[in-house]
Amino acid sequence: MLKNFLPAPRNGGFQMEDYWVWCGSAVQGDDGKFHLFASRWPKSLPMHPGWLVSSEIVRAVSDQPEGPYTFQEVVLPARGAEYWDGRSTHNPHIVKHKDKYLLFYMGSTHPFPDPIEGDGYGLQDPRCIVARANKRIGLAVSHSVFGPWQRRDEPIVSTRPGKFDSFLTSNPAPCIAEDGSVLLIYKARQYEGNGHAKMTFGAARADHYEGPYRVMSENPLFPPDAHLEDPFVWRTDDGYAMIAKDMDGDLSGEKYGGVYAFSKDGMNWEIHPSLAYSRKVTWDNGTTQTMGNLERPFLLFQNGKPTHLFAATSDGTKGFHDATQTWNMVIPLAHE
Repeated sequence: MLKNFLPAPRNGGFQMEDYWVWCGSAVQGDDGKFHLFASRWPKSLPMHPGWLVSSEIVRAVSDQPEGPYTFQEVVLPARGAEYWDGRSTHNPHIVKHKDKYLLFYMGSTHPFPDPIEGDGYGLQDPRCIVARANKRIGLAVSHSVFGPWQRRDEPIVSTRPGKFDSFLTSNPAPCIAEDGSVLLIYKARQYEGNGHAKMTFGAARADHYEGPYRVMSENPLFPPDAHLEDPFVWRTDDGYAMIAKDMDGDLSGEKYGGVYAFSKDGMNWEIHPSLAYSRKVTWDNGTTQTMGNLERPFLLFQNGKPTHLFAATSDGTKGFHDATQTWNMVIPLAHE
């Protein structure tokens, strides 16, 4: 379990003045610096659902895990509506395995014009509806944290008609073994008529990260009353551990707080009834604040131990719906 959260640096993390910043996944590069892969989209669009049509994955860098991180480049830009990930890239999760950098992510596309400020883009816009239904999970690979990145013309985990993941797949949470095999936990939604059901989790495996990926679960990993999002998974001495966002607060005791789950085999999970992390954070200036959001959790491991919790956050009081700023924050963890 996570414990011993240290004060978060007020001037740490990663933000950009003219962009909504979300997600956040860090790795130490061969240059010794820390490289943060995050999502951004322009503030000329609404935070939600602007990401569905205009998000792009970017890289920022810092000399230390806490940041502050400085923008470097766009990593996975828009590349055309004909590609499955041609209009939006989001949910980055970076992993270094031996001499390769593996960037798991969500991509989407749609055949409509790009939204522009003031054109009424919102949740009922056809661009939003189509882009949501086209969310799929992909993988880009590079020999260097600086790229170039090899993107694929097909997703690695798509949808399956008649199954719990018939509508979309997103939010990839990979766990890579030493031999290159992968357990991939992901978010899914099922078609319900012309709409979609609640969020659920599925599990896929691959003998090697290059694929193919085989969905192992004919049913969601958790029962319908476990309303979760944003999994992060890692190996433990006796199996796997997961933290995830508790959408309703019924499991962790805090709405949008974090919940723990454990599994021996990555398929059969047991939720631990305790709070993994809270939206109430302590800053390094001694103040405390309940954040509008604290989600997309990502743990940075160093020497086999988790040392920092990265999370997407906002200054809103109603989640991101009334936020004026979103960014990626970093919470150091005390060494045991």
